[in-house]
Amino acid sequence: MNAARPLSTLDVNGRAYRMPRQPVVVVCVDGCEPDYIAQAVAGGHAPWFARVLESGSSVIADCVVPSFTNPNNLSIVTGAPPSVHGICGNYLYDAQNNVEVMMNDPKWLRAPTLLAALADAGCRVAVVTAKDKLRKLLGHRMRGVCFSAEKADQVTLAEHGIENVLALVGLPVPSVYSADLSEFVFAAGVKLMQGQRPDVMYLSTTDYVQHKHAPGSPEANAFYRMMDGYLSTLDSLGCAIAVTADHGMNAKTRLDATPNVIYLQDALDAWLGAGRARVILPITDPYVVHHGALGSYATVYLPEGTDTGALARRIAALRGIEVVLTRSQAAERFELPPDRIGDLVVVSSHAVALGGSAAKHDLTGLDAPLRSHGGISEQSVPLIMNRPFPGLDPNRRWRNFDAFDWVLNHAG
Repeated sequence: MNAARPLSTLDVNGRAYRMPRQPVVVVCVDGCEPDYIAQAVAGGHAPWFARVLESGSSVIADCVVPSFTNPNNLSIVTGAPPSVHGICGNYLYDAQNNVEVMMNDPKWLRAPTLLAALADAGCRVAVVTAKDKLRKLLGHRMRGVCFSAEKADQVTLAEHGIENVLALVGLPVPSVYSADLSEFVFAAGVKLMQGQRPDVMYLSTTDYVQHKHAPGSPEANAFYRMMDGYLSTLDSLGCAIAVTADHGMNAKTRLDATPNVIYLQDALDAWLGAGRARVILPITDPYVVHHGALGSYATVYLPEGTDTGALARRIAALRGIEVVLTRSQAAERFELPPDRIGDLVVVSSHAVALGGSAAKHDLTGLDAPLRSHGGISEQSVPLIMNRPFPGLDPNRRWRNFDAFDWVLNHAG
């Protein structure tokens, strides 16, 4: 890693940041509905969080909509919405090439990350993410350590800035469908801070637990107890820590616990003719077992000549739809790049998920009632710092992508 340079100010994507005066850690807890922390604290499972909520700084903030992993992680590390950085989902329709693709390639990124800028300015920077799908985006043009827990056995000094991670952490490669994947992230973060002591560290977990277990459940409390312990250790090492989330989480079930889904592609095929409209579900990623590619946000591409307004009204009349917006309306309201969304954006209500065609969703992997995200109802997330924030205005709208601003500019 590079040696830190003297204190100065860095401008990235229209925001000014102070260079770190102490080691700073920003944690994105995937799927962290604020009630997870509240329930863990109330049950005595999270003493570090309890202390920080009393003596540090905290608000309920808003994440980016669509409330999915890729758009929000990239917002956090760029300090900007998708209209600036360009990542508007985990998955998109590349209209220019007429192909649906994962949005994991850095070619989709339209703005520099703060992480890369800090590294270029001389900071020692480390990134540990649970899933490898985020690694190349988070580490784009960044000099330093950047690896995933998922592929911790495949790291090389040339590509990841580190080697022998399994020996360093002292844990085996975890299953991608387990709480262990997130624990590996925290354990690695502690070892890096104890050994290399980076100036800036970003840790990003997976929402496997949150997709399966509600706030206050024994499994959820155990997860937050684990996390609380590692955060306490990082705190004891002198780190200024900001904790936020990429999105919340809600149950998407009927009374009989079956998935409560509007299959939008099937509806549009019935109304317009088979295959004339294209429904894109940006929640789609390589890890669909725990959500079946069912979220609360979809974007729709329509054939030329469609009466968009009339169709929007027809979709909006479906029970369980919260809002239907045109491309320009969605781009303005949700701060999205208009060239990367469809003619319509559809958002379902808190207890309803959106699907494409029922025949194309494999729900056999769901071994618990469906819990998912993507909509406005999963926009509330925690924003917590283990330092006082002098002059904190609790009434303004804070965003999860204010996390680095908090920890670099306002950690009193």
